[in-house]
Amino acid sequence: LRHARNTISQRAAKYKSRERLSMAATDIVIVLTTAPDDVRVEKWARILVDERLAACVNVHGAMISFYRWKGVVERGAERQVVIKTTRERVTALRTRLRELHSYELPEFLVLTVEEGSEEYLKWVAEQTRPH
Repeated sequence: LRHARNTISQRAAKYKSRERLSMAATDIVIVLTTAPDDVRVEKWARILVDERLAACVNVHGAMISFYRWKGVVERGAERQVVIKTTRERVTALRTRLRELHSYELPEFLVLTVEEGSEEYLKWVAEQTRPH
């Protein structure tokens, strides 16, 4: 019986550990935006990391986007930008991105991270903590 209790306690501890990781993961988000295909986006990326609004910003290579804008189908050269941050920093990030962005209506999509390595999630949280 004592062995069975220990086993149950061990399972409960393991479950709680997983639960903590899942809860921590939901605090981490990925923000997607697009930017003009020029040097401005690299400046933004640096500013967002310097200001601790993002732990990491990935600026993908040039791509072509098609979209309807004010009733006309447009074609434009853009770059996809992937921003890793915390849910707590999203509002400040949105505000800062609006200041930096040249688009009238920039893409701003927030995706919840369901799971990740504990070390990486912790790093994102630490890098975006205001000082």
